[in-house]
Amino acid sequence: MSGVRGGTDAETAGRTVEEILDRLAAGGDRAACEAAEELVRVLMEFYGAGFSRALDLLGRDPDKPVREAWDALLGDELVSSLLVLHGLHPDDVATRVTRALKAVQHPVESAGFDAATGELRLRLTGSGGGCGSTREAVEQAARDVLACYAPEVTAVVLEADTEREPVLLQIGAGPPGPSGPNGRSPATTAS
Repeated sequence: MSGVRGGTDAETAGRTVEEILDRLAAGGDRAACEAAEELVRVLMEFYGAGFSRALDLLGRDPDKPVREAWDALLGDELVSSLLVLHGLHPDDVATRVTRALKAVQHPVESAGFDAATGELRLRLTGSGGGCGSTREAVEQAARDVLACYAPEVTAVVLEADTEREPVLLQIGAGPPGPSGPNGRSPATTAS
């Protein structure tokens, strides 16, 4: 059997976890021991949810094509995040970013990823996203999804959409009425 750091089996891993928890308990720091036990419990729930999801995505249908099952696994946030976490995801960053952006509830596409800074630039591909709050919502939705699929992305910036900028309308200060000498209403005509 190999050690925990170089590869492990379930029995060795379980024994190692128990030994670590026992050492913490022997140290007398009850808070640290409780925190460690909670950490182990949460991690077990996380991995259990991932395996459960993987089995559901593979489906109960034994005739399901392998490629369809594989796409379902790679397209799932939880399973994909576990694969990325362990360096097992078969797709490169660009492919994972593209897959993640399909899950964003706004029509966006990648406008470029800078691996050195971790910044991903996005571009809107449909209507919406014109006002500041919507832009922020698009960026946040993308960050949330990308955290699972492509944690290499550390910043998301939605590019300004110059083609869809709203037109600024000039509104006169005076009430509607007969025009003055320069075509302005008397309330806005300079004396």
